[in-house]
Amino acid sequence: MIPVTSMKDCAVALFGLGGSGLATARALIAGGAGVTAFDDSPASVERAAGEGIPTGDLRDLDWSGLAALVLAPGVPLTNPEPHWSVKLAAAAGVEVIGDVELFCRERRLAPRPSLFAAITGTNGKSTTTALLAHLMKVGGRDVQIGGNFGPAILSLDPPKAGRVHIVECSSYQIDLSPTLDPSVGVLLNLSPDHLDRHGDMDHYAAVKERLVAGVDAGGTAVIGVDDAWSAAIADRVEATGRKVVRISVKQKLADGVFLEDGALVASEGGVRVFTLPLAGIQSLRGTHNAQNAAAAFASARALGLAPEVIAVAMKGFPGLAHRMEQVRRIGEVVFVNDSKATNADAAERALASFENIYWIAGGKPKAGGIAALAPYFPRIRKSYLIGVAAPDFAATLGEAPHEMSGTLDAAVAAAARDAAAAGGPAVVLLSPACASFDQFPNFEVRGDRFRAIVNALP
Repeated sequence: MIPVTSMKDCAVALFGLGGSGLATARALIAGGAGVTAFDDSPASVERAAGEGIPTGDLRDLDWSGLAALVLAPGVPLTNPEPHWSVKLAAAAGVEVIGDVELFCRERRLAPRPSLFAAITGTNGKSTTTALLAHLMKVGGRDVQIGGNFGPAILSLDPPKAGRVHIVECSSYQIDLSPTLDPSVGVLLNLSPDHLDRHGDMDHYAAVKERLVAGVDAGGTAVIGVDDAWSAAIADRVEATGRKVVRISVKQKLADGVFLEDGALVASEGGVRVFTLPLAGIQSLRGTHNAQNAAAAFASARALGLAPEVIAVAMKGFPGLAHRMEQVRRIGEVVFVNDSKATNADAAERALASFENIYWIAGGKPKAGGIAALAPYFPRIRKSYLIGVAAPDFAATLGEAPHEMSGTLDAAVAAAARDAAAAGGPAVVLLSPACASFDQFPNFEVRGDRFRAIVNALP
């Protein structure tokens, strides 16, 4: 745990008592803050009270005496409208912050702070976070990994010299971190996502930009430049005098890390200084994973690892569950769990990596649907549609073979049957291009269910 000493003897309101909220409450109390915690769920309040965390309806507090409202990242800050607790804070002139901001303040108070890598982007941030942590561990560093992926940031071990904190940051967490200042800030890519929470793409991109714009003195911003939004951000951050390392899987770079003929190339001043082949690293299959690898390579170098060490470590990366995870092979049919593909841009990366696909898609739809995936429809033998998005996806697929499966169980059974009957190599791919919230609590539960169904097949 990281005790939040920056709030010692301060009265703090905390709203949101999920996993990160509970961790934050514990850290605030350990640091000497006077906490009043609340949640719209009575069960969550009861659970916190059972742990000894002081609870109470924040509407009954004297807000004039509060130092801050600490908000869980899942609670609306701005759109579709601010949560009632945020409105109370605004009326009283009380700052609204999150757990990543509290971590940043503690890190600055440490006599010899740890290095801090923060990773964001629309897609790929969890894989990049895990890959960077793997590289640093193999390189002999003391690594703490968490944030939006893994343990809550304040449940990690405290900052100290020689330690590296590697933290995935969602746009919600960045929005609650006004002084976010990583040693290495990573922005992988940007495409429309979470617009229900950010209002429009301009605001969403501006929030993401803050992570790389805030890298500390002497730090490095690692930025993907394969979309127009991120490329413009790289130019703006560089114009402020910060060091920027650009990464690309679509173009050669005079300065940066790019993909060429299946290998990462590090270039400085037009001179190629290192080449790292990715062929044979199954956990980094696909162009999207090449982008993740490029970002992790650039970040690990910025954190002090030699490229030769990075190259050896990258070959041993085991990959992540729910991200193009090969679950099982039955005959010539491979079953792949890509439940983390919660939007079309993420699903595109999986569809581009395979042929002869029996595609399971659908759930709670994101903006834009799957129209952008039309160039990959020829790779798909048949689609099996589930959830709320099924009718709209069927309309987009048009004459392409598909069926309305409804549920994941029915989709897996049908896809497995059809792939086996067709004969030859094939992939049954769960890459939903949708959020899970119509049928599952989160993408992990959806992926776990897929894995269980597949493993139960004869």
